[in-house]
Amino acid sequence: MATGTEPASRSGLRGRIAGAFSGPRDLVSIVYRDPQHVAERLTLYAAQHLGEPSRTWAEEARRAHPTTPPAQLAADLRMQSAKIARIDGAIAGTPFLLALVPGYVTYLWQEARMALRTAALYGHDPAALGTAAEMLALRGVHPTVASAAHALAVVRDGPPPKPIARRSLRTWIASVRAILIFGGFLSASQRDQPVAAHARLRAAVGVVLGAAIWVMTWVLPVTFMIAMAWGCESHTRQLGRRVLAFYDGDAADPRTAIAVAARHEDRGHDRRRILRTVAFALSVIVPIAFVAYADHVRQATGVNWTAAVGALVAVSLVAATVVVGSRR
Repeated sequence: MATGTEPASRSGLRGRIAGAFSGPRDLVSIVYRDPQHVAERLTLYAAQHLGEPSRTWAEEARRAHPTTPPAQLAADLRMQSAKIARIDGAIAGTPFLLALVPGYVTYLWQEARMALRTAALYGHDPAALGTAAEMLALRGVHPTVASAAHALAVVRDGPPPKPIARRSLRTWIASVRAILIFGGFLSASQRDQPVAAHARLRAAVGVVLGAAIWVMTWVLPVTFMIAMAWGCESHTRQLGRRVLAFYDGDAADPRTAIAVAARHEDRGHDRRRILRTVAFALSVIVPIAFVAYADHVRQATGVNWTAAVGALVAVSLVAATVVVGSRR
């Protein structure tokens, strides 16, 4: 069914890589200028710039497929969006965190497009503040549509953000937590759970975790790329189920939609999980085997470059377990 979400020239890996590094620059600027309200700013920006195109897309899709139920059109859109999110996630996981911000922001933009197009399929105005509030609530950033609408109105009607010379580390860590909830890498229940009791200690833990992720990307690049691709694709599928459950009438409110979506899995879920688990395991087992070989060489010949690289890989494996453990 021809309800594609991207032009053919941008749907391939090469096009997604070029797109990630070239923009959308405005979104990256929003994150920098107002990190305290990053989720609300991104949502308002998406509604403003994707609202009319989403409405046009929905009208064309319904006109091209007049007998196809909106739920089927939305399901096809969700599956295509998940495939694109997989590529965006892999790009975001490239070594040295070079593409983490642009790749992750492009992934969030793709999710916003999917959600607003689905809302438009069901006759909702994708540019309206109420629809934007529903998007925030469905992502779990706010518990209700009313609280999300209030937060959006405050940001929208307030003064434009002005970048300041220096923001506290605590502000940036809070912003990162918010955007991870927004993108599905932290659950809504984790939003208010403190990492530590003291603000400075909480900031220090955030720095250590960030350093661990950085080490992981350049010593275990394949592992992190697989993890990011897996996470982005899975959340896009899940968000699509939430949006569809909400607008198709299976859920009366976002909280119910989140619960309904959590109980359902796409066809082929088990097969994809097995393939990803195998790929992820191999990306870790191979470095572990190298560490064992490097230790054998060290015992036989003393410290050399092989043993040094093995020690570095071992440290990166520890960093990987810290990252994985923090998501439990």
